[in-house]
Amino acid sequence: MIYWQIFVANFMANFLGYGGGPASIPLLEHEVVDRYKWFTVHEFSEMVALGNALPGPIATKLAGFVGYQQGGILGAIVGLFATIAPSIILLIILLGILLKFKESPKVKNMTKLVRPAIAVLLGVMTIDFFSSSYEGIGIIHTIFLGGASLLLLEKWKVSPVYVICGALLYGAIFLG
Repeated sequence: MIYWQIFVANFMANFLGYGGGPASIPLLEHEVVDRYKWFTVHEFSEMVALGNALPGPIATKLAGFVGYQQGGILGAIVGLFATIAPSIILLIILLGILLKFKESPKVKNMTKLVRPAIAVLLGVMTIDFFSSSYEGIGIIHTIFLGGASLLLLEKWKVSPVYVICGALLYGAIFLG
């Protein structure tokens, strides 16, 4: 039964997560934190941070980790397959249709309308992460890490890998 749950959690998040890995993260969070209660918000946020520090697509890294934590190596394989299965299915079915209607104003408007929905989902997830951080480490550390990350990423264009590693190092020194 656990393998079926791993499959459903990852399949649904990636089937409904139009826009790639970042769009599927809030959906996967809902599945593994709210629905199945395998992780807390804090644990999930740490998993996302660590996954972002590693090379490769975030969705497959999260699926592999969730699957491994819940069902061992077979669970990781099931999670990884469930993550790529929606893409395979939709690619085969929809590619021909999309190419046929790619100049249609309706198709162009559809892609414009999806972007705000993804932004809202990512915003809600960010608020959840900040709330969890505030409860876990306090307001001063949360504001410092959030502000420093924002400046490093947006103003000085530092790679997210270095920002995440710096935050991990900060946590190990000051919060460990």
